[in-house]
Amino acid sequence: MKNTIKIAGMAIILLVAVTVLSSKPNTMHSMQGVWELQSFSNWNGDKIDTIAKDPGYRQVKMYYNGKIMWSRWVPGDKQGRFGYGSYHITSDELHETIEYGDYEMMQALDTMRLFEFQLDLKEDTFSQISMDQDGNPTSSENYIRID
Repeated sequence: MKNTIKIAGMAIILLVAVTVLSSKPNTMHSMQGVWELQSFSNWNGDKIDTIAKDPGYRQVKMYYNGKIMWSRWVPGDKQGRFGYGSYHITSDELHETIEYGDYEMMQALDTMRLFEFQLDLKEDTFSQISMDQDGNPTSSENYIRID
């Protein structure tokens, strides 16, 4: 009888261990990677207008281990733009805290360092959506994963 109880106990422990080890980690979503801006969207009530970025315009965001770095290049602009900081996400929000950047970014940081967006994240695309005071979407930047 003792051997039967030991075997049953070992079987339960084995079953629990196999279940825990074989279950996939929570892959709610991940921002980790390199993303390039593809388009902008603007809301007017229920109407959404999406426009592609201008030819030559490049904006890239890199997310890794809670850190973000972004850069922007606008044709004809002699200075690029960049910023660096930290980020975290929830199931539907993106929070970026920019710590430093180029001259213009540092001027903007005097008034605002924390950027909060609604997040629409899929496997290879995401949109960071700006909201008004009433919680309605106003505009978004739409990205595609490039790495």
